[in-house]
Amino acid sequence: MLQRLYDWTLSLAQSPHALWALALVSFAESSFFPFPPDVLLIPLIIARPQRAFLIAGVCTVASVLGGAFGYFIGAQLFDVAGRPILEFYGKMAEFETFKARFAEYGHWIVLMAGVTPFPYKVITITSGVTELPFGTFMLWSIIARGLRFFVVAALLWKFGAPIRTFVERRLGILFTVFIVLLIGTFWFVRYL
Repeated sequence: MLQRLYDWTLSLAQSPHALWALALVSFAESSFFPFPPDVLLIPLIIARPQRAFLIAGVCTVASVLGGAFGYFIGAQLFDVAGRPILEFYGKMAEFETFKARFAEYGHWIVLMAGVTPFPYKVITITSGVTELPFGTFMLWSIIARGLRFFVVAALLWKFGAPIRTFVERRLGILFTVFIVLLIGTFWFVRYL
């Protein structure tokens, strides 16, 4: 099944609408969608290495804009949904402590989550909920997402064919490593 998904994304990379699909996935992933843009970014760059940096740019811009939407969700929906739940369970004091801690370290959390496989939507929404200054959030989002996607683009541009062969032969192992990194990032953010 994993191989079929990989083959499908490679075929999508040949589509004239591939960049629009990548932009949509990147935007949605930063605010509410469960799948990272890498599932489309990597095959797109492998299929068209001469456009690697354009593809990374589209992914970065769409991801940062989606992050702004995630921030909006957190900032606007907390009073409607989050606060009543926290008050019902008597957890507002703990939330205020978390909010203060996030305000102090939030820029580092945005940076770390933006460059790792950690679901970025969690951080974008949390940034809005905790009222991390929007300018700070956007600055670190641009740096983190740009770093993540442009490093991938540069590696694939430089080592394209060998990387493609490596990925195709070791898809299961790479997926397992991705899951381990994801769990490790969750653990790190939780205990930061």
